[in-house]
Amino acid sequence: MHGETAGALRRDAIGLREVLFQSITAMAPAAAVAASIPSGAAFAGGSLPLAVLIALIACLFTDCCVAELARELPAAGSVATYTARGLHPAVGFLVGWAYVFVEMLVPPLLLLQLGFTVAGTLHAEWSAYPAGLWWPWALAGAVVIAVAGYRGVRASARFGTVLGIFEVLVLLVFAVLLIGGAGSANTLSVFGTSHTADGYAGTAGVFAGSVYTVLAFAGFEAAAPLAEETRDPRRTMHRAVLGAALGIGLFYVLTTYAITVYFGPDRFARFGASGEASWEGVARASFGLFWVLVFLAVVNSAIANANACANVSTRTAFALARVRVLPGVLATLHPRHRSPVAGIAAQTAVAIGAVLGLGLAYDPVTAYLLLATVIVTVAVGVYIIVNLSCVGYFLRSGRASLKPVRHLLFPVLGSAAFIPALLTAAGLPVFDFVTGLTPPVSYAGPVVGVWLAVGVVVLLVLMRRHPDRIAETARVHLDAHDPGTGSRDGSVVR
Repeated sequence: MHGETAGALRRDAIGLREVLFQSITAMAPAAAVAASIPSGAAFAGGSLPLAVLIALIACLFTDCCVAELARELPAAGSVATYTARGLHPAVGFLVGWAYVFVEMLVPPLLLLQLGFTVAGTLHAEWSAYPAGLWWPWALAGAVVIAVAGYRGVRASARFGTVLGIFEVLVLLVFAVLLIGGAGSANTLSVFGTSHTADGYAGTAGVFAGSVYTVLAFAGFEAAAPLAEETRDPRRTMHRAVLGAALGIGLFYVLTTYAITVYFGPDRFARFGASGEASWEGVARASFGLFWVLVFLAVVNSAIANANACANVSTRTAFALARVRVLPGVLATLHPRHRSPVAGIAAQTAVAIGAVLGLGLAYDPVTAYLLLATVIVTVAVGVYIIVNLSCVGYFLRSGRASLKPVRHLLFPVLGSAAFIPALLTAAGLPVFDFVTGLTPPVSYAGPVVGVWLAVGVVVLLVLMRRHPDRIAETARVHLDAHDPGTGSRDGSVVR
């Protein structure tokens, strides 16, 4: 059993490859390329590659902050632990409370996408197949993810690695075919501002497109909750978090460039996620049966993303249950696989309940949009708080550890990049390109507000009755010398 105690996750179970693809699949590269990134085309038009490049640079500021904290504080609690150390344990609890909530909603989000994508494609190919029969595919995906998680982090992470390699390779091959097919139409002008959409001329269109593109990078931090199950976690976490964001960011730039020059920069503003003017539409029209591989890559991406985020939610819940700020049952581990089986059962129940409850009450696409709005709003808010935590942690660490550019400038720039994305995700019309939300998607704000209000009540009760438990959210369990509320330099978190 490699020396695990009864309450410990399996030590040294996975390495850099697996945790790298944990973050990569959490970003859902194929689904982002096919669906998320094209949403920016309505503003950036044929200058979308420039918008993606700007979004990559902006996201790397926050990514660097997460990587620095992941190296210093390798813990399953990840963002909750970082915030507890960098700001205050009470803030760490609230961040963990919010993070577990949204990460538990990501698998049902992706299962809904799996359901309506498969059902819609089957109906398009064979009209006898009912377009509304999406839910069996979603439930099948839930079973696959639950089984992978139950068998432990090694099985789950390796499953995610295989899926991630497949989707990335398919889109890379397709990008090469598109660039070759574009021939003399290949141009670096798409990295300028001359092809933006009507009404969003110049830098305004590129900025608007980059805001929507930023959301495609969400999930780069997903390796961090696997720290306690990873070999050499301080070094491996840092490399995985940075490598995933940089690697997939460049992948986004390449694939967006390829489809833009092939489709035509000056008409790219009408490019979208479905129909003839989409990745699948281009593949169907110009590359024969290659569209099947593109379709499978998007389906694969949904399953891989759901699998990665199930790992995140169950490990973060385990970390908070271990210090008894969430129900202790969520810290229950399988005696052989060392997987958080109670958390996996809860995650599966939430996934099935949300998929069937929301998908049948509305429709799968509307349910998808509602969950996506909740998730992105909270996730972007968490990124901003983690940036602030980076500042707080390294200011407390002393002058020897403080690097002004990495630990002060990058957090400020990262927060500045994500604030417009937060306002856009929430549908707050601060910018003229932000679309207001309509019911039921507009219910996302109240849902988030109610959940955070409940979290504040729980926090107040715990601080009154069990303040030691809140303090424990700052503990790094891999560090035998960590007293629970101290930092690596011995200072006390208050």
